Amino acid sequence: MAGTRRWAAAVTAVLVPLVTALTASPALAAPATLTPGALWYDTGGARLQAHGAGIFTVGSTYYLVGEDKTAGSTFTAVACYSSTDLVTWTRRSNALVKGQADNGTGDLAAGRIVERPKVIYHSGTGKYVMWMHIDNSSYADARAGVAVSDTPCGPYTYLGSSRPLGYQSRDLGLFKDDDGTAYLLTEDRSNGLRIDRLSTDYTRAVAATALLPTLESPAMVKAGGRYFIFGSHLTGWSSNDNNYASATSPSGPWSGYATFAPAGSKTFNSQTSFILPVVGSTRTSYVYLGDRWNSGDLNSSLPIWLPITFTAGSAGMPSFYESWSIDTATGDWAPVSFSLVGSQSGRCLDVTDNTSTWGALAELWDCNGGENQQWLPTSAGELRAFGRSVCLDVLNQASTPGAAVGIWGCNGQTNQRWTLRSDGSIVSAGSGLCLDASGGGTGNGTGLIVWTCNGQPNQKWTRR
Repeated sequence: MAGTRRWAAAVTAVLVPLVTALTASPALAAPATLTPGALWYDTGGARLQAHGAGIFTVGSTYYLVGEDKTAGSTFTAVACYSSTDLVTWTRRSNALVKGQADNGTGDLAAGRIVERPKVIYHSGTGKYVMWMHIDNSSYADARAGVAVSDTPCGPYTYLGSSRPLGYQSRDLGLFKDDDGTAYLLTEDRSNGLRIDRLSTDYTRAVAATALLPTLESPAMVKAGGRYFIFGSHLTGWSSNDNNYASATSPSGPWSGYATFAPAGSKTFNSQTSFILPVVGSTRTSYVYLGDRWNSGDLNSSLPIWLPITFTAGSAGMPSFYESWSIDTATGDWAPVSFSLVGSQSGRCLDVTDNTSTWGALAELWDCNGGENQQWLPTSAGELRAFGRSVCLDVLNQASTPGAAVGIWGCNGQTNQRWTLRSDGSIVSAGSGLCLDASGGGTGNGTGLIVWTCNGQPNQKWTRR
């Protein structure tokens, strides 16, 4: 705990409008914690092999299918896992495996490409229907394959592949609407991103529904009565600022493309794979599933799963959370708090004297795990402390270099919004200035201010 303040700064109190006390979020009944960008292991201790993943549900169980990249880019298997909390995954079986019967097509032979498997269930036939991208090593075949099974994890019977409606098909996705109509989302590089309606048994593309400008890695979800389609620009294995469009019908008209993660973040260095609705007793939340590809070692590519929100026809994923929790029973999610450690000092961002009094100053202090050193990010860009009751604040709403930083009742103003950049700097939205250890100080009690961003170590922070 920080002791007596070792520095003093005159901070003139200003009158602010009274704000309504924040209501505590509902307790999570059984939250599970996700850590985007970390290696993920299944219950058997093996690395999770679910690249280019898709998820479908059977009752309260989630099934995850994805590419087993043990052998790199060429086909090994489509792995199938189950979970009830979206974190603890058990590998059930291989839904498809290299060398299995493939209806004489050779599509599942050694050296072939099988990517982005997605599954939907047909209640009429009782079949689980999987679609996937099928190709050769030069990506010249550009076909879509389909397989069916009586059980979620198979084994699946491979039916064959085609160019849907005669068009090239590389990255693909699936979407099943509320009325049971299913659509294939497919990247036709010569023409654009296609939305094709599937046959009544979901095994063939039968009609063109819409054509959008080219994106790959497509995913679609319906939220708030509106349809959203997501995808990535064509930059190979390198990440980019992924886009989305929205419409009131799968046939459109579709809006223009827009980013849903902060511009320049390259979708937090990931590529869209799937958007998962988590329907709970309290609310429906949505989870973005993406891949952080490592082109030199595809097997070490990392999953990036983050909460994504939909409001008034817009999609947003404004924050990268080092850790966050979700309760699949209620649908509630929340960031997990962390400490912020000064790279130069090795000391933590601390509220002086462990007080939650509005106007208390921020300082450096030895890291001790106290609640005055635990910061909870919000989707609005706030950094909250003391059980979410107060926010890190540029005091007096100042916007000039040297302004003191402390805590204040959360009020949504820009002087309480911060961007945690990938280079370790923390930038105030109100001023564009960086959180700075005053004078380059490193000792306990060094005051924190905002200052012109300069890339120096006293402006670099790591989350712990």
